[in-house]
Amino acid sequence: MRVGQVAALWRYPVKSLGGEQVEQVEFGPRGVHGDRLWAVRDVERDITATARRVPVLLTATARYCAPLASDAGPGRVPDVEITFPDGTVLRSDDDAVHAKLSELVGREMRLTALPPASDTSLHRLGLTDPDNSPIASMRSDFGIADGEKLPNLSMMRISDLMLLARYSTPPGTFVDLAPVHVMTRTSLDTIGAELDSAELGSAELDVRRFRPNVLLTLDDPADALPESQWTGGHLTLGDAVLEVTMPTIRCVVPSRAQPGLEVDRRITRAVAERANRCLGSYCWVDAGGVVGVGDEVALKPHRHSALAGATQRGKRMVFGLATAVADRLTR
Repeated sequence: MRVGQVAALWRYPVKSLGGEQVEQVEFGPRGVHGDRLWAVRDVERDITATARRVPVLLTATARYCAPLASDAGPGRVPDVEITFPDGTVLRSDDDAVHAKLSELVGREMRLTALPPASDTSLHRLGLTDPDNSPIASMRSDFGIADGEKLPNLSMMRISDLMLLARYSTPPGTFVDLAPVHVMTRTSLDTIGAELDSAELGSAELDVRRFRPNVLLTLDDPADALPESQWTGGHLTLGDAVLEVTMPTIRCVVPSRAQPGLEVDRRITRAVAERANRCLGSYCWVDAGGVVGVGDEVALKPHRHSALAGATQRGKRMVFGLATAVADRLTR
């Protein structure tokens, strides 16, 4: 069933840096070809840096220096060019880029290429700060005040939760969790309506704040947050088929400053209140293929079963109890 068309496409050569908008992408098992083949390593903390903790990274942007080869991927990473807020442009093969990233952040950083999938050294969790509990970290990442409920993690697959308990990012990729992030203009407009449009004018909510790979325009949306109804379904875009696995739980990144965008903490609050902290969908690739702007998008909805509903309710209860106990113990 046709639901709309592809409005825009992005790939992000370097994790947590601004990306590049493109007219066509190829989807494979890892998601968008060329997406997040580089990351910034926090040398002092021995972990891959993220804009959740190092928001200034969002003020730099990256693009590939040449068209991507078909075999680009883990262990075969092409050079990128990074543009810094002061206008400086440095390539990944220039050693000066490490010093410039360190200057930007204020401590030692290093641009790092994605290693082969068998090498998990860059994906391991760093040493835990004894003063920063997991629950406290989650509250900070998601902009949740003391007394507010934590996000509903029962929507996540058990396998993904186990993976993230061991690694900062899944081995073989620098994405946080899912290989593809899809959003609709409808959901973006819904959150924009929660803000003071008179104050923000025509630039009320820029899609770049949410860093999707795919932005869709829907023909006749039946819901103000349509992606929230797609979990378990399949999207066909051009030659590719995506499995819609879970809603995207939003952290504080959309409120951060980016080139041309100022800090706006109201966005985190608007998403929490209007969309229960979720906006967009995380997808895995069922069938690879080429997708271009303007391509038709079809949706095959998920057939919900009583067993699936009972499983979800059981997971919600278990995770609710676990996070409540952990939250109480770490305050």
